[in-house]
Amino acid sequence: MATTATAGEVLFARYAYPPNELGYCGPADADAVLDVAAAAAGGMIERVQAFDGAVAYLEVIAAAAALPPLDPRVVEAYWVGNELLDRVDPAQFAKDIRVRFAGETGANWEVLAGGLPAVAHHSFQVFTVYPWVGLLGRGATNTAGGPALHILDRCRIRDGTVLAVEGDEVVVRSRPLTWSGRELGLGEPVEERARWAQAGRSLLAAVVPGDMVSLHWDWVCDRLTPEQRDELQRRTTDQLALTNAAAPVRQA
Repeated sequence: MATTATAGEVLFARYAYPPNELGYCGPADADAVLDVAAAAAGGMIERVQAFDGAVAYLEVIAAAAALPPLDPRVVEAYWVGNELLDRVDPAQFAKDIRVRFAGETGANWEVLAGGLPAVAHHSFQVFTVYPWVGLLGRGATNTAGGPALHILDRCRIRDGTVLAVEGDEVVVRSRPLTWSGRELGLGEPVEERARWAQAGRSLLAAVVPGDMVSLHWDWVCDRLTPEQRDELQRRTTDQLALTNAAAPVRQA
Protein backbone atom coordinates (compact mmCIF):
# COMPACT_ATOMS: atom_id res chain seq x y z
CA MET A 1 0.00 0.00 0.00
CA ALA A 2 1.44 3.36 -1.04
CA THR A 3 2.16 5.84 1.69
CA THR A 4 1.80 9.59 1.56
CA ALA A 5 4.73 11.80 2.47
CA THR A 6 4.27 14.02 5.49
CA ALA A 7 4.81 17.77 5.23
CA GLY A 8 8.11 17.45 7.08
CA GLU A 9 9.33 14.64 4.82
CA VAL A 10 8.47 16.66 1.71
CA LEU A 11 10.24 19.75 3.03
CA PHE A 12 13.35 17.77 3.98
CA ALA A 13 13.43 16.06 0.58
CA ARG A 14 13.18 19.39 -1.25
CA TYR A 15 16.43 20.57 0.30
CA ALA A 16 18.19 17.20 0.50
CA TYR A 17 17.58 16.09 -3.09
CA PRO A 18 20.02 18.47 -4.89
CA PRO A 19 23.22 17.17 -3.17
CA ASN A 20 21.78 13.65 -3.20
CA GLU A 21 21.36 13.83 -6.98
CA LEU A 22 25.05 14.78 -7.22
CA GLY A 23 26.09 11.88 -5.00
CA TYR A 24 27.39 14.02 -2.14
CA CYS A 25 25.13 12.61 0.57
CA GLY A 26 22.11 10.46 1.22
CA PRO A 27 20.92 7.12 -0.21
CA ALA A 28 21.76 5.73 -3.62
CA ASP A 29 18.17 6.03 -4.90
CA ALA A 30 18.06 9.77 -5.49
CA ASP A 31 15.02 9.34 -7.76
CA ALA A 32 13.04 8.07 -4.77
CA VAL A 33 13.98 11.20 -2.83
CA LEU A 34 12.79 13.29 -5.78
CA ASP A 35 9.47 11.41 -5.66
CA VAL A 36 9.07 12.39 -2.02
CA ALA A 37 9.98 15.99 -2.82
CA ALA A 38 7.32 15.97 -5.52
CA ALA A 39 4.89 14.53 -2.93
CA ALA A 40 4.39 11.57 -5.24
CA ALA A 41 5.45 9.02 -2.64
CA GLY A 42 6.25 8.57 1.01
CA GLY A 43 9.03 6.63 2.65
CA MET A 44 11.43 9.48 3.39
CA ILE A 45 11.66 8.33 6.99
CA GLU A 46 13.40 5.16 5.77
CA ARG A 47 15.94 7.18 3.79
CA VAL A 48 16.62 10.14 6.04
CA GLN A 49 19.19 8.28 8.18
CA ALA A 50 21.45 8.12 5.11
CA PHE A 51 21.72 11.92 5.34
CA ASP A 52 23.81 11.49 8.48
CA GLY A 53 25.08 15.08 8.56
CA ALA A 54 21.61 16.62 8.46
CA VAL A 55 20.21 14.05 10.87
CA ALA A 56 22.63 15.15 13.58
CA TYR A 57 21.27 18.69 13.40
CA LEU A 58 17.63 17.66 13.17
CA GLU A 59 17.99 15.54 16.29
CA VAL A 60 19.62 18.38 18.25
CA ILE A 61 16.96 20.92 17.23
CA ALA A 62 14.14 18.44 17.82
CA ALA A 63 15.36 17.58 21.31
CA ALA A 64 15.56 21.25 22.29
CA ALA A 65 12.08 21.92 20.92
CA ALA A 66 10.46 18.66 22.14
CA LEU A 67 9.34 17.88 18.60
CA PRO A 68 9.93 14.98 16.18
CA PRO A 69 13.04 15.39 13.97
CA LEU A 70 10.93 15.58 10.81
CA ASP A 71 8.45 18.10 12.14
CA PRO A 72 8.23 20.85 9.49
CA ARG A 73 9.38 23.51 11.96
CA VAL A 74 12.48 21.48 12.84
CA VAL A 75 13.29 20.89 9.17
CA GLU A 76 12.78 24.59 8.39
CA ALA A 77 15.03 25.57 11.30
CA TYR A 78 17.93 23.53 9.95
CA TRP A 79 17.76 24.51 6.28
CA VAL A 80 16.37 28.07 6.45
CA GLY A 81 16.28 29.12 10.10
CA ASN A 82 13.61 29.99 12.65
CA GLU A 83 13.21 30.60 16.37
CA LEU A 84 13.77 26.93 17.26
CA LEU A 85 17.50 27.44 16.69
CA ASP A 86 17.54 29.82 19.63
CA ARG A 87 16.36 27.03 21.95
CA VAL A 88 19.52 25.02 21.28
CA ASP A 89 22.23 25.66 23.88
CA PRO A 90 25.32 26.73 21.86
CA ALA A 91 27.83 25.30 24.34
CA GLN A 92 26.16 21.90 24.47
CA PHE A 93 25.68 21.87 20.72
CA ALA A 94 29.38 22.65 20.24
CA LYS A 95 30.29 19.63 22.36
CA ASP A 96 27.80 17.36 20.59
CA ILE A 97 28.83 18.38 17.10
CA ARG A 98 32.53 17.81 17.76
CA VAL A 99 31.75 14.26 18.87
CA ARG A 100 29.38 13.54 15.99
CA PHE A 101 31.80 14.86 13.35
CA ALA A 102 35.08 13.99 15.03
CA GLY A 103 36.30 12.22 11.89
CA GLU A 104 35.52 15.08 9.50
CA THR A 105 38.80 16.00 7.82
CA GLY A 106 39.42 19.74 7.55
CA ALA A 107 36.71 20.84 9.98
CA ASN A 108 37.41 24.30 11.40
CA TRP A 109 37.09 23.53 15.10
CA GLU A 110 39.04 26.70 15.90
CA VAL A 111 35.66 28.45 15.71
CA LEU A 112 34.53 26.51 18.76
CA ALA A 113 37.87 26.54 20.56
CA GLY A 114 37.80 30.33 20.40
CA GLY A 115 34.47 30.42 22.18
CA LEU A 116 32.40 31.64 19.24
CA PRO A 117 28.80 30.35 19.30
CA ALA A 118 27.80 27.30 17.30
CA VAL A 119 24.34 27.40 15.72
CA ALA A 120 22.50 24.26 14.56
CA HIS A 121 21.95 25.66 11.07
CA HIS A 122 23.00 24.25 7.71
CA SER A 123 25.34 27.21 7.18
CA PHE A 124 27.40 26.08 10.20
CA GLN A 125 27.82 22.66 8.60
CA VAL A 126 28.90 24.25 5.31
CA PHE A 127 31.30 26.87 6.66
CA THR A 128 32.68 25.14 9.75
CA VAL A 129 32.40 21.36 9.55
CA TYR A 130 33.03 20.89 5.83
CA PRO A 131 36.66 21.44 4.75
CA TRP A 132 36.11 23.86 1.87
CA VAL A 133 36.78 27.12 3.75
CA GLY A 134 40.27 25.86 4.53
CA LEU A 135 40.94 25.36 0.83
CA LEU A 136 40.10 28.90 -0.26
CA GLY A 137 43.68 30.15 0.03
CA ARG A 138 45.19 27.55 -2.26
CA GLY A 139 46.54 28.35 -5.70
CA ALA A 140 47.73 31.49 -7.40
CA THR A 141 44.26 33.03 -7.73
CA ASN A 142 43.55 33.56 -4.04
CA THR A 143 41.00 36.30 -4.52
CA ALA A 144 39.02 34.25 -7.02
CA GLY A 145 38.45 31.50 -4.47
CA GLY A 146 38.58 28.83 -7.17
CA PRO A 147 36.59 25.59 -6.94
CA ALA A 148 36.28 25.85 -3.15
CA LEU A 149 34.34 29.11 -3.40
CA HIS A 150 32.02 27.63 -6.02
CA ILE A 151 31.28 24.61 -3.84
CA LEU A 152 30.65 26.76 -0.76
CA ASP A 153 28.31 28.99 -2.75
CA ARG A 154 26.35 26.08 -4.19
CA CYS A 155 26.27 24.05 -0.98
CA ARG A 156 24.88 26.83 1.20
CA ILE A 157 21.16 27.56 1.08
CA ARG A 158 20.75 30.91 -0.66
CA ASP A 159 17.76 33.07 -1.47
CA GLY A 160 16.83 34.51 -4.84
CA THR A 161 14.03 36.11 -6.83
CA VAL A 162 12.58 34.41 -9.90
CA LEU A 163 12.87 36.59 -13.00
CA ALA A 164 11.65 34.16 -15.65
CA VAL A 165 10.44 30.57 -16.01
CA GLU A 166 11.70 28.65 -19.03
CA GLY A 167 10.42 25.08 -19.02
CA ASP A 168 12.06 23.13 -16.20
CA GLU A 169 14.44 26.01 -15.52
CA VAL A 170 14.18 29.45 -14.01
CA VAL A 171 16.29 32.57 -14.19
CA VAL A 172 16.83 33.95 -10.69
CA ARG A 173 18.62 36.92 -9.21
CA SER A 174 20.69 36.16 -6.12
CA ARG A 175 23.77 37.38 -4.27
CA PRO A 176 26.85 35.19 -4.87
CA LEU A 177 29.40 34.28 -2.24
CA THR A 178 32.62 36.29 -2.56
CA TRP A 179 36.19 35.84 -1.32
CA SER A 180 38.51 38.82 -0.81
CA GLY A 181 41.58 36.71 -0.18
CA ARG A 182 40.98 36.94 3.57
CA GLU A 183 37.25 37.10 4.14
CA LEU A 184 34.02 35.68 2.78
CA GLY A 185 31.13 37.96 1.88
CA LEU A 186 28.15 38.41 -0.39
CA GLY A 187 28.40 40.23 -3.72
CA GLU A 188 25.94 42.31 -5.67
CA PRO A 189 22.96 40.38 -7.09
CA VAL A 190 23.57 38.50 -10.33
CA GLU A 191 21.41 36.38 -12.60
CA GLU A 192 21.77 32.60 -12.60
CA ARG A 193 19.85 29.62 -13.92
CA ALA A 194 18.42 26.87 -11.74
CA ARG A 195 16.08 23.92 -12.14
CA TRP A 196 12.72 23.68 -10.44
CA ALA A 197 11.60 20.47 -12.18
CA GLN A 198 12.98 17.46 -14.00
CA ALA A 199 11.01 15.36 -16.48
CA GLY A 200 7.70 16.42 -15.00
CA ARG A 201 8.73 16.00 -11.35
CA SER A 202 9.44 19.07 -9.27
CA LEU A 203 10.56 20.05 -5.80
CA LEU A 204 7.59 22.40 -5.43
CA ALA A 205 4.50 23.61 -7.24
CA ALA A 206 4.90 25.81 -10.29
CA VAL A 207 6.93 28.98 -9.78
CA VAL A 208 6.22 32.35 -11.34
CA PRO A 209 8.27 35.51 -11.86
CA GLY A 210 8.50 37.52 -8.67
CA ASP A 211 8.57 34.50 -6.36
CA MET A 212 11.14 34.63 -3.57
CA VAL A 213 12.77 31.21 -3.43
CA SER A 214 15.49 29.22 -1.73
CA LEU A 215 18.19 27.46 -3.74
CA HIS A 216 20.52 24.54 -3.04
CA TRP A 217 23.12 23.67 -5.66
CA ASP A 218 21.35 24.27 -8.98
CA TRP A 219 17.81 23.61 -7.77
CA VAL A 220 14.98 25.80 -6.51
CA CYS A 221 13.93 24.15 -3.26
CA ASP A 222 11.02 26.14 -1.90
CA ARG A 223 9.06 29.37 -2.09
CA LEU A 224 9.96 31.74 0.75
CA THR A 225 7.86 34.24 2.66
CA PRO A 226 9.49 37.62 3.31
CA GLU A 227 10.02 36.52 6.92
CA GLN A 228 11.73 33.30 5.85
CA ARG A 229 13.93 35.19 3.39
CA ASP A 230 14.98 37.63 6.10
CA GLU A 231 15.69 34.76 8.50
CA LEU A 232 17.83 32.93 5.96
CA GLN A 233 19.76 36.09 5.16
CA ARG A 234 20.35 36.82 8.85
CA ARG A 235 21.54 33.30 9.62
CA THR A 236 23.85 33.40 6.60
CA THR A 237 25.44 36.75 7.41
CA ASP A 238 25.82 35.78 11.08
CA GLN A 239 27.63 32.57 10.10
CA LEU A 240 29.88 34.38 7.64
CA ALA A 241 30.85 36.82 10.39
CA LEU A 242 31.71 33.92 12.72
CA THR A 243 33.70 32.17 9.99
CA ASN A 244 35.64 35.32 9.16
CA ALA A 245 36.37 35.95 12.84
CA ALA A 246 37.74 32.44 13.30
CA ALA A 247 41.26 33.16 12.09
CA PRO A 248 41.20 35.24 9.70
CA VAL A 249 39.95 32.53 7.39
CA ARG A 250 42.71 29.98 7.22
CA GLN A 251 45.25 30.18 4.44
CA ALA A 252 46.48 26.88 3.01
